Amino acid sequence: MLNPFCAAFLLAVEAQKVIELRLVRLAWGGAEAQAEMVSMVGEKVVAAMEAANTLLAGGTHEQVVARYRELVAANTRRPSA
Repeated sequence: MLNPFCAAFLLAVEAQKVIELRLVRLAWGGAEAQAEMVSMVGEKVVAAMEAANTLLAGGTHEQVVARYRELVAANTRRPSA
C-alpha cells in the first residue's frame, strides 16, 4: 500500500491527464463534446457521494483516494479510446 501522501500526489498527476484528454475532446466540439460535459458532471456527483458514504461508514481517507484513483484510471482509458 502506498504512503497516503504519495497516493494523493499520484491522484493529482493522473487527474491532470484526464483533464488534458477531456479538454481536447471538448475543443473538438460536436455531440461527443456535449456527451463528455454531461458525463463529467454526473461522474463527479456520483464520486463525491461515494466518497462521503465511505467516510460516513467509517472508511479512511486512504480508501477514498484509492477509489478516486480507480475512477481516474477508468476515465483515462475511456476518452483516449
